[in-house]
Amino acid sequence: MLMAQFSLCSEEFGPVFIQEPDDAIFSLDSDDKKVIMNCEARGNPVPTYSWLINGTIVDAEADFRYSLIDGNLIIHNASEAIDYGRYQCRAENSIGTVQSRDALLQFAYLGAFSGRARGAVSVREGQGVVLMCAPPPHSPEIIYSWVFNELPSFVAEDSRRFISQETGNLYISKVQPSDVGSYVCQVKNTVTNARVLSPPTPLTLKTDGVMGEYEPKIEAHFPQTVLAAKGITVRLECFALGNPVPTITWRKMSGNIPKKARLRKSQAVLEIPNIQLEDSGSYECKAENTRGGTAFRGHLQVYTLPQWISMINDTQLDSGEQLHWECRATGKPRPTYRWLRNGEPLNSQSRVEMVNGELIIHRLQQADSGMYQCIAENKYGAIYSSAELKILASAPVFSTNPIRLIATVGKDVSLECRPRASPKPRISWRKNDRRVQIMLLRNNTLRIINSSRSDEGSYVCRAENQFGSAELTTVLLVKEPMRVELSPIRVEVTVGESVVLSCKVTHDPSLDVSFLWLLNNQPLNTQQEGGHFEYIQTQSSTADLMIRSILLKHAGKYGCRAQTSADSVLAEAELLVRGPPGPPGVVIVEEITDTTATLSWSHGVDNHSPITTYNVQARSPVSLGWQTVKTDPEPVTGNMESAMAVELNPWVEYEFRVVATNGIGTGDPSTPSRAVRTKEAVPSVAPANVRGGNGRRHELVISWEPVSEEFQNGEGFGYIVAFRANGTRGWKEKMVTSADSTTYKYRDETFPPLTPFEVRVGVYNNKGDGPFSEVVTVFSAEGEPREPPSEVQAFAISSSEIKVMWKPPNPGPGRPQGYEVSSWKDMEQEEMGKKKRTMGNETTMLLTGLDGNTQYLISVKGFNSVGQGPASSPIKISTKKNAPSLPPGNLMWIQEGNNVSLSWDPVKARDNESEVIGYKVLLRQEGRGHSQVMRTPNSAVVLTLPEGGTYIIEVRAVSEGGEGAASAQVRVLTSSGKRSLCVFSDLKMCTFGGRLDGLISL
Repeated sequence: MLMAQFSLCSEEFGPVFIQEPDDAIFSLDSDDKKVIMNCEARGNPVPTYSWLINGTIVDAEADFRYSLIDGNLIIHNASEAIDYGRYQCRAENSIGTVQSRDALLQFAYLGAFSGRARGAVSVREGQGVVLMCAPPPHSPEIIYSWVFNELPSFVAEDSRRFISQETGNLYISKVQPSDVGSYVCQVKNTVTNARVLSPPTPLTLKTDGVMGEYEPKIEAHFPQTVLAAKGITVRLECFALGNPVPTITWRKMSGNIPKKARLRKSQAVLEIPNIQLEDSGSYECKAENTRGGTAFRGHLQVYTLPQWISMINDTQLDSGEQLHWECRATGKPRPTYRWLRNGEPLNSQSRVEMVNGELIIHRLQQADSGMYQCIAENKYGAIYSSAELKILASAPVFSTNPIRLIATVGKDVSLECRPRASPKPRISWRKNDRRVQIMLLRNNTLRIINSSRSDEGSYVCRAENQFGSAELTTVLLVKEPMRVELSPIRVEVTVGESVVLSCKVTHDPSLDVSFLWLLNNQPLNTQQEGGHFEYIQTQSSTADLMIRSILLKHAGKYGCRAQTSADSVLAEAELLVRGPPGPPGVVIVEEITDTTATLSWSHGVDNHSPITTYNVQARSPVSLGWQTVKTDPEPVTGNMESAMAVELNPWVEYEFRVVATNGIGTGDPSTPSRAVRTKEAVPSVAPANVRGGNGRRHELVISWEPVSEEFQNGEGFGYIVAFRANGTRGWKEKMVTSADSTTYKYRDETFPPLTPFEVRVGVYNNKGDGPFSEVVTVFSAEGEPREPPSEVQAFAISSSEIKVMWKPPNPGPGRPQGYEVSSWKDMEQEEMGKKKRTMGNETTMLLTGLDGNTQYLISVKGFNSVGQGPASSPIKISTKKNAPSLPPGNLMWIQEGNNVSLSWDPVKARDNESEVIGYKVLLRQEGRGHSQVMRTPNSAVVLTLPEGGTYIIEVRAVSEGGEGAASAQVRVLTSSGKRSLCVFSDLKMCTFGGRLDGLISL
C-alpha cells in the first residue's frame, strides 16, 4: 500500500490553476500603496510563475516595483498611469505551460471640483430648469446627490425634482418659490466612499412675471442604444420639464414590460433586475401634461459572456495515433475559438487542424506532449479550458502479480488482462502451460461461462510489444454458491413504533461472510440517522437490523447483502410506515374578489391513513407569519380539493397554502400559491387616536394613528380631515393624500390661541370615501412666547461672574417653558456671544467664565416647545476688575502649643486689579479634603489648632474681583507647650527643644 501511494504522489503532471487573478479596483487613497494580484497552480514538478501586463512579460528582477511571492504578483507604489491594464499569470513546469484568464486592474479615485465660482441661475416661477453638476475626474462609478442651502439638507426627489445618476444634473420640471436657494452637487465614490462638494449654484426667481403653462420637454433620458450584460440590473432614466408637472409612462414596443421591472422615483426610472435575453427590445418613455406630450424611444440590447458547454480533458495517447479535442461555448455575440500550446498560439499546419473549436492532430509525436488551452471569446470576455496531452511509449507492465480469484459454481467468470503499455500489446492466454481455447473478449478479457470445479487452475496472460513483454498469473478457485433469507419480507408499522429485520445466510464454511444493509438500494449509514438504526449480529451467519422510533422517511425497500470473496447475494423486504399526510399539491388561486379567494389543490400522499380534513392558511406582508383563515365550506373534508377563503382584507397581497390531517396527525404544508392581491374596496377602518395641540401661533395641529396597509383596501388611499370651531355648523374638510401621513396643520390668524375645535378624520381611496373617526375636541396652539421678560437686571459678582434677574412676561397663551440669556461684549456682534438656558422656569442665572473689567450686553428671551419669543432690550453691565495677581509673601508664624500667630506682608493691587479689602486664611488637616476658612481685614491672624496631627495653612487676598493667588503652604505639627518661631522668607524648617517640630514646605 505504501508503494502504491508513493507511486501516485510521484506521478508527474502539468500545471493546473487553483486560483486565477480576478478583476480588481485599487483605491489611490489607500495608505498602503501595494496591489496584490493572486495566482496559484498545482503541478508535479512544482510550477514556476511569470506575469504578462497587456501582453508584455513583467521583468520582476529588473523593476524593483514588482515582486513575486509564490505565484502572487505584488506591485509597490502602484499608479494608474503605469499599472492600469490587463494581467495574466503563466504557470510552467517540465510538462508544459498554462496561461490564466486576464484580469483588469483599475484604480479608484475622486478628484476635486473646480474651485471657480458658479454663476446664479435665474428663472421665472413655473419655468423648468436644469442645474449642471459637472463632476470632477473619477473612477469608477459615482453616486450623485444635491445639497439644498446647507448640510444635511438634501434635495428630495419627487415627480417635480429628479437627480440623474447618468449625468449628475438636477432637473426641476416646474420651479416654485420654495426652490429658491443655494444648490451644491455632492458626488460619492462607490469604492472609496470619498465625497466632494461642488461650488454652490444660486437659484433665483425673475421678477418679470410667472411662466405660463407649456408642453413637456424630455431633458434626461437613457441612450438610444443600451448595452447590458445578462444578469445585471438595468436602470433606464426619463424625466421632462413642463408646466403642469408632466407624468411619465413607459412601454415596450414589442410585448410587455417584464413583470419583474419596477418603477422608481415617481416613474422617472424603469428598473429591470436580473436582465435576460428576452428582455431585449425597444422601450419608450412618454411625458404628458394638459398642454401635450412627447416621447423618447431607445433600444436595450443584452449580451452574454462566453460560457462552456463542453471542455477538453487530460488525454493519454500512443505515438502515431490521432488527437481529436472539441470545446464548445455559448455567448452573445457567438464566441470564436483559438488554441494555445504551452502558453503560445497554436497554428494550423500539415498535421494540425483547427476549425470552430475542434483541434485535430494527426500522427502524434512525442514533441506534441504538453499543456493545451482552448479559448472561447467574444468582444465582452474570454474563458479558458486547459488539458494535458501525454504521448505514451513503454513496454508492458502489470500493476499486480499474481492474482487470486474466487468464483461460485454456475456463474460466469471474467479474467482481465490490462497491462500498461504503449503502443497496445499483443495478448495470449494459457492454463497450466497449455493454450486456452475459451471465449476471449475484445478487450483481452478471458470469459468462462457457467463455471465449474474443473475450471480451477492457474491462468497466465502474456503481453508483448516492440519494447518488451510481461506476464500476469491468475489463480482461479470455484466454490458452492450461498443462500440468503430476510424476514419478515413485508411489515406495516406506525410512526414512532419499532421493528427488527433478521438476515440469515448459508455459505461455504471456508469463506468469511460480511453483511451490508441497504435502504432503497443505497447503503444504510447508521451514524447519520440519529440513533434510529442499530446492527445486531448474534453469530457469524446471522445479522439483525433494529429500527427504533420509526419516521416516515424510513419506509421503503430494505436489502440485506451478504458478501464473501466469491459471491454477493441480496435479499429484500418492504417496510410500510403509517403517518401524518404528506404536503398537498401546489395551491392554485382560481378566482379572487375583494374579500374571498377560490382555491384548489391536489391530494398529497396519505401515508397509509386516510386524510380527514384540510386546513387553509394565508400570509401577507402585514401578517405575523401563516394564519388559519375561515373557509366556505367549514370544515374542508379530506375528499375535497377546493375551498373558498373568506373574510379576507381588500387590496392585500396574499399567499395561500393547505395542510392535511389524518388519524395519526397533521402533515407538512403544501408549497405556497403565487402571491395574489384581493380586489379593491371602499375603506372600512377609520383612523384611531385622533388628537392634536401644540404648533405655532394661529395653528390648529391635528394628528392621528395611520391606518395600516392591511386596511387601506385599495390604491389612492388618503385621509379627510374635518374640523369646525365649537358652536359653528359647517365643517372644513381637507384632503391628505399620503397614506403615511399622521399630522395636518391648519393656519388661520383670525382665531385666538387655545380655541376649541371639533375634529374628526376620515379615510378614502379610489373606490370612494370610508368612515370617519369619532369627533374629539382639539385646541389651537398656544404658540411661542409673545412678550419678552420684563425688569431685566444684572449685577457684577466678581471679575468673571454676573448675576442676571428678570420677571416673567404677563400670563397668557405662549407661556415660556424656560429662558435663554444672551451675553456679548460691547465691541462684538450679538451672534458672537454666548447663550445659556435655564433648566426650568427659573428667573435668575449666574453667568460665569467672563473676562474681568469688561462691559457686556445682556438680553433675555423665553422659549417653549414651539419656538422662541422676542428678546428683552439689552442692558449693559461691567465685570469687576481682576483679583490681585500677587500672593501674600514673607509669611511668619509663632507657635505656642496649639496656638499659631500668623503674619504676612500686605498685597498691593496693580492699576488694573481690584483693591484688596481683606484676606482669607484656609486651614485643613493633612489627609482630609475639608478646609476651615477665616476672614480678616488685617495682614495677621491667630489660629487655634486642635491637638494631634499636621495642618496645612495658606493665605489669599480678597477683592471685589474675587480671590487672588494663594501663598505658599505652611505645614504645622501641633505640639505641647513648646515655643517655636519660623519666618518663611529665610527658613526651610524650624526646630526647638532639640527636635524637629514644624516644617514650611515650598
